[in-house]
Amino acid sequence: MTTAKAVIDELRAWGLTLPGAHIKAPWPDHADLAVNDKTFAYLSTGEEFRMSVKLRYTSEVALELPFATPTAYGLGKSGWVSFAPGDDAIPDMEQLKDWIEESYRAQAPKKLVKELDAWS
Repeated sequence: MTTAKAVIDELRAWGLTLPGAHIKAPWPDHADLAVNDKTFAYLSTGEEFRMSVKLRYTSEVALELPFATPTAYGLGKSGWVSFAPGDDAIPDMEQLKDWIEESYRAQAPKKLVKELDAWS
């Protein structure tokens, strides 16, 4: 069984392969993903799965999941969705990567989005 921490670690490593992506740690126990200093994925550093991403296009569908909520601090109004599934309900890796990529595209400069498109 894959642990939540292992899933988050894999997502963080994958997210860092996106053009211009870097770690942003504005608070203790944070190792979030950012591009041009704009966070595109808040990822937990503990043993539980926690992720928040900006979903411009798929937030309504994502929010239908029982473990998804609009992100606090008013971010939900801008399409940010927070996910906190139990270990037995963590979505598959491809879905998680799709959400992170959608969030990256929402936060990254057009130049870097074009660079990402050139990879595909």
